[in-house]
Amino acid sequence: MNILTLNTHSWLEEQPLEKLQQLADQIIKADYEVIALQEVNQRMDSLPAISTHNFHPTEKQQPIHEDNFAHLLVQRLQEQGHDYHWSWAYNHIGYSIYHEGVALLSKQPIIPEIVLVSDTTDPNDYRTRVILIGQTKLAEQSITAVCCHYSWWLETGGFKHEWQKTERALQHHTAPLLLMGDFNNPPSLAKTGYDLVLNSPLQLQDSFLAAAEKLGEHTVEKAIDGWGANQEKLRIDYIFTSPELAITDYQILFDGKQTPVVSDHFGVAVTIK
Repeated sequence: MNILTLNTHSWLEEQPLEKLQQLADQIIKADYEVIALQEVNQRMDSLPAISTHNFHPTEKQQPIHEDNFAHLLVQRLQEQGHDYHWSWAYNHIGYSIYHEGVALLSKQPIIPEIVLVSDTTDPNDYRTRVILIGQTKLAEQSITAVCCHYSWWLETGGFKHEWQKTERALQHHTAPLLLMGDFNNPPSLAKTGYDLVLNSPLQLQDSFLAAAEKLGEHTVEKAIDGWGANQEKLRIDYIFTSPELAITDYQILFDGKQTPVVSDHFGVAVTIK
């Protein structure tokens, strides 16, 4: 069973509709069971969507607009004969014009929940962050899938605080955990966010370390938004799982090698046995 996570940088890329189709093409090719997407944007001034195929709303759902990146992706997949259930959660205003959020897609129905992990609730503050928790299935296995887009370690009220709230939100979930997304904390920064995750009472494994086969490692290779001074290769996008989910393969995608570049982040795909 194949899993994918990608920070899409949606609508901020050149030729975004072409890249949307390239993402859809790869989803169809690899037949992913569960997908986590971050920076899933819609313009604040765009019109509400008339219909949303297989959409599972959260409590107090922010309305879906017709240009919502995940909405259009699901539409394109459906047009090519591939049905996905999906949910979308709003984080904050991005670049002054977007509702920016996170999305989960699954081949099976999703029971979604939004959990606020930041101190601030102000949508004008980029530090306002939620996680999107989805109860769904991998084949016949019930799982708790979580789409995450966290703050940086040095940010005031940043990753440490957000991770502690994440742990509290997930501590009573009995289904195996699948945490995916942009964590903004590379392993190279010792004793920071990455170590908090690996030493968490949630008992998570890093799919990169757990995988028997690996193709690629880093998900950022240049200066990008939030890492403007970056001069090195970084691994900040992750798929963490409960240890009972056996990882056989780990692969970096959308890096311009076997798959085209579609974002300022590369994607991470894993195969779960």
